[in-house]
Parts: sequence; C-alpha cells; structure tokens
Amino acid sequence: MPRATAGTLVQCDPSIKAIISKINEENGGLYISEDIDDETCLINTKKLDELKQKLKDALKDTVREAEDSSSE
Repeated sequence: MPRATAGTLVQCDPSIKAIISKINEENGGLYISEDIDDETCLINTKKLDELKQKLKDALKDTVREAEDSSSE
C-alpha cells in the first residue's frame, strides 16, 4: 500500500545535504521526513523555517572558519 507524507522536497548539493543531515541528527530527527538520495530529502514543512535558520548559522560558521584558516 502506498503511503503519503506531507513535506517540502529539498534538492541541493551533496555538501549542503550533509550539513542538513548533521543538523537533523543533532536534533533527534526533527527535520528530515525522508532521506531520498545524496542531493534530495523531504523536510517536515512545519520545521522548514527553523532548519533554514540553523543551516544559515552553520554556513556562517563554516565560511568564517575557512576565512580564518586562509589568513594564516
């Protein structure tokens, strides 16, 4: 029997997907409803804005670390 799951389909680079997966694991699986492949996942729509903010923060930290290491 087919099953339906409500959510938002997200397609991104594998590197971004890895960050999303890490955020999801750190928060007890609240964000990803279905992990489809290396570039695609189904996100819980109710948690999408919260995930976007966490991803934005993670990317800021990543860019900041890259800038710090390149200035040495």
